Amino acid sequence: MPDHFYVYPAYVDRGLSRSEGRRVPSSEGVPDVTAEEIVQAAKHLGFRADLESEKQYPRREFTFAGRVKIQKKAGTTKERFLRQLAAEIRRARGPGGKR
Repeated sequence: MPDHFYVYPAYVDRGLSRSEGRRVPSSEGVPDVTAEEIVQAAKHLGFRADLESEKQYPRREFTFAGRVKIQKKAGTTKERFLRQLAAEIRRARGPGGKR
C-alpha cells in the first residue's frame, strides 16, 4: 500500500459537481482552489506536501491545475484529510473566503 495519496484542486472546489471531481460536500468546499493553497494548508495541518505543477486531473484534461502529493499519517483517511484541508483553506483566506 502506498505511503502517500494525491490531491487535485478539483477535490475541494465548491464550483464543481461530484461528477466533475469534487469529493467534499459543496457546503464545505472552497471556490477556485489552487495547488499552492493546498500545499500551504497541508503543511499547516502537519503533513508533508509536494507540489507537482505539471500534472492534470484526468476528469479535467484540458486544465493543468497541478496536483499535490501528501504523505499519509496513521489514522487519517483521505476523506477526513480533504475535509480538514478545505476548512484550513477557508480559515487561511479569512472572512469572505476569496483569495
